[in-house]
Amino acid sequence: MRLFLIKSILTLCAYLPLPLIHGLGVLIGWGLILIPNRSRHDAAINIGLCYPELSRIQQRRLLRSCLIETGKTAIETSALWIRPGHRALKLIRKIDGAGLVEAALLGGDGVILATPHLGAWEEAGLYCAAHYNMTCLYRPLRIPELEELVRKARGRLGANYVPTTPSGIRALYRELGQGGAVAMLPDQEPHAGNGRFAPFFGIPAYTMVFLTRLAKKSGAPIVFVWCERLSWGRGYQLHFRPPPEAIYADDAATATAAVNRAVEGLIRDCPAQYQWGYRRFKTRPEGEAPIY
Repeated sequence: MRLFLIKSILTLCAYLPLPLIHGLGVLIGWGLILIPNRSRHDAAINIGLCYPELSRIQQRRLLRSCLIETGKTAIETSALWIRPGHRALKLIRKIDGAGLVEAALLGGDGVILATPHLGAWEEAGLYCAAHYNMTCLYRPLRIPELEELVRKARGRLGANYVPTTPSGIRALYRELGQGGAVAMLPDQEPHAGNGRFAPFFGIPAYTMVFLTRLAKKSGAPIVFVWCERLSWGRGYQLHFRPPPEAIYADDAATATAAVNRAVEGLIRDCPAQYQWGYRRFKTRPEGEAPIY
């Protein structure tokens, strides 16, 4: 029943004009603002930690904007998952920095696309699938019934999604060995034993080491990607950005810190569109009290 309702809502909304879809997202966002919920609770904590320089009023404004963007994220998946791929891609109005990926692919070692939880990352994934036929590392959804729908939607333009298992890791190395593109979320907290602590907005955050390790072993350059949601439902702007040079450092601590510094820099360009409701600081250094 839950799966039927979700699919029905997504299908009903899929072909609405994007301004109307995002308008519905604003309503969802206001629901998150007014009704106590975990997303609001966690986002408030994260914003307070990461933006201590802001006044309480400024933090509340950012929280409100963030929750409205969260509502848009939830409802815009209808258009990005259900519409034919070519129609979903037409929502991208402007692209900057794509030459970074083209240049990387010409090098012959492939390219690693790092896409944080910022803006419309589903739209970024569709574009990269259509243009670079990428292989993407993913974790199973919290709603297992949606797994087939989401895998089909994300893969309809050529992407190959592999799980975070040894076979999935081998698939990434094979793709890079053939000069292709792979993608992953650089700000997703890894499983225990697969990361290390590095500063994120000045706070120790358990961070994946696989991204920099993959780049080191394969020789593939890293390009950061995020898709900005334009105001009033005007569409999206896709951004490609180079990483800090320190991301390729031999020292693991230096390289991992550079990953977080790169993600932080992108977030500061558009803080309201980051997924602040994600428990980025869930794992704490030994002896430190839980944050959430």
